[in-house]
Amino acid sequence: MTDQLATAYRTRAAGSLRAADAGNPVTVAGWVHRRRDLGGIVFLDLRDREGLVQVSFDPAWTPADALAEARRLGPEDVVQVEGTIFPRIHGQHNDALATGEVEVRGTALRVLTRSEPLPIQVDYAADEELPAEELRLRYRYLDLRRPTLQRNLVIRHEAALATRAYLSGQGFLEIETPLLTKPTPEGARDFLVPSRMHPGEFYALPQSPQIYKQLLMVSGYDRYFQIAKCLRDEDLRADRQPEFTQIDAEMAFVDEEDVFRVGEGLMAAVFAAVAGVELETPFPRMTYAEAMRRYGTDKPDLRIPLEIVDVTDVLRGADFRIFQATEGTPQRIRGLRIPGGARLSRKELDELQDVARRGGAAGALWVKRGDDGLSGQFAKALDEGRANAFYEASGVEAGDLFVAVVGHFRGEGEAAGPELDGALDELRRHLGRKLGLLDESRHAWLWVTEFPVFDWDAEHGRLVYAHNPFSMPADDAVKAIVAATADGTPSGEAARELYRMGLRSRAYDAVYNGNELASGSVRIHVPEVQQAVFTAMGIGPEEAQAKFGFLLEAYRFGAPPHAGFAFGFDRLVMLLAGAQSLRDVVAFPKTTSARAAFENAPTAIADEQLAEVHVRVREPAAG
Repeated sequence: MTDQLATAYRTRAAGSLRAADAGNPVTVAGWVHRRRDLGGIVFLDLRDREGLVQVSFDPAWTPADALAEARRLGPEDVVQVEGTIFPRIHGQHNDALATGEVEVRGTALRVLTRSEPLPIQVDYAADEELPAEELRLRYRYLDLRRPTLQRNLVIRHEAALATRAYLSGQGFLEIETPLLTKPTPEGARDFLVPSRMHPGEFYALPQSPQIYKQLLMVSGYDRYFQIAKCLRDEDLRADRQPEFTQIDAEMAFVDEEDVFRVGEGLMAAVFAAVAGVELETPFPRMTYAEAMRRYGTDKPDLRIPLEIVDVTDVLRGADFRIFQATEGTPQRIRGLRIPGGARLSRKELDELQDVARRGGAAGALWVKRGDDGLSGQFAKALDEGRANAFYEASGVEAGDLFVAVVGHFRGEGEAAGPELDGALDELRRHLGRKLGLLDESRHAWLWVTEFPVFDWDAEHGRLVYAHNPFSMPADDAVKAIVAATADGTPSGEAARELYRMGLRSRAYDAVYNGNELASGSVRIHVPEVQQAVFTAMGIGPEEAQAKFGFLLEAYRFGAPPHAGFAFGFDRLVMLLAGAQSLRDVVAFPKTTSARAAFENAPTAIADEQLAEVHVRVREPAAG
């Protein structure tokens, strides 16, 4: 009776024992999760990676020296136990444990190592509050013993296995790309590595394998993938770490639909293998412009059945100063009809102001419809005829709430103020959850397509890329960009006009339950088009050559059409595990201040070691 985890110290993993094993001798090893001394008999919950099993030491079957040793055991002592697997007494089964139908009756006990008193506990009840996260990260090697985190890392392993199996079955080759590379403008700061052999020069750690995977397509490898480590020196939050992992893939001789089929198949394989969930494919498609118009975000949570309604034409002429101020401007009046929302209390309605402010708005306006008409902040401004027109335009029925935001929205001319789509997105998510409108049983996937080519950097008065500088513009956009850059970088009004044209790219995101899980695009593979996009953003031929010369050169020697994606692996595992933070699915994450708590990194380096890499640290300026 052995298993794959059998070693010189054990014949079975403790958490793998089942009722069918009863009657067999066994040797198990692990940590003392819990000890209960009932006087005559001592019970241990013995824990290893596979789970817990109960061990009983009783004078009827345990020698006196082993029984005495059992009474001296403390939490997290590491022990080896020999014994026999027995069914638990009827009525004493523990349904919360996979091993709950059996116990090991211990006949020998060996203490392998003793544990000192713990700075944090490993054994927590489901409803017990955990210690502060900073403390748990300081003692991460102890926190990782918690069954919840062990389960999360098993899920991570299973997701990686499913990824490799599926992509390999689709003809992809797993190819590693360099970690020491050239700094490139990916939208975040690079981590820099000084070179000892080349004084004054630096490598960058990769923000993604983007350029290398495109070069692999030029090299003729057709289908590449990698579960890649990426690094970005940016501020942290619950779903962001300075080092992260992505499922990176690229394909040659494909278009968007080819990429979508592979991405959908990959997610279907991962969800089936890890969660036992059968995803419905193909995933719906929606353009970026439609997503912004209907949901106020490019990552809508389709489990919430609320959509944005534009009521500008109906309300602009009402006797209400805020509405009338939109006349002759690009400002709009947009809002959400909330079925059954009239039951919200005044306190809950007042809370909507803070929700709207989180999205950048000054606040929100609301009205309720009752059996006898409207009540609320702008109800008196609507006469009977305008109220009826409002009902028709908004769909508001008796018992409903309508929440409105007034201001500038994306795609409605050049905004003179902040764009308020995000405020409606915040309100939609908040009210959907508040009123129980969110369908927790759904797995709502979506491809958002046709992202803009450019955004406008108002502070510097220039074009910047909206998605990825290597994303192929749509055919009409290519013509417009090439024409606009024929004489160099367009400046002033010409650049602004290029932005106002709303040029579309062949870029796309995969969204799951309101979370962006993947990003990708059909790539530019024609050097003249790539240079035109660079030029539009103020990256002239000399600068492009310095930063991307090797890519542009490779394109001159026969680059196939190609496209790809990168799924955020950490975020995917977080959602599969039902965890609240990326730190719960990464073995050794950084704190919110980007520190590795238990090993205390980053840390100061001795002057002698800095001198070897030709670096000198300058004290920060005072103040």
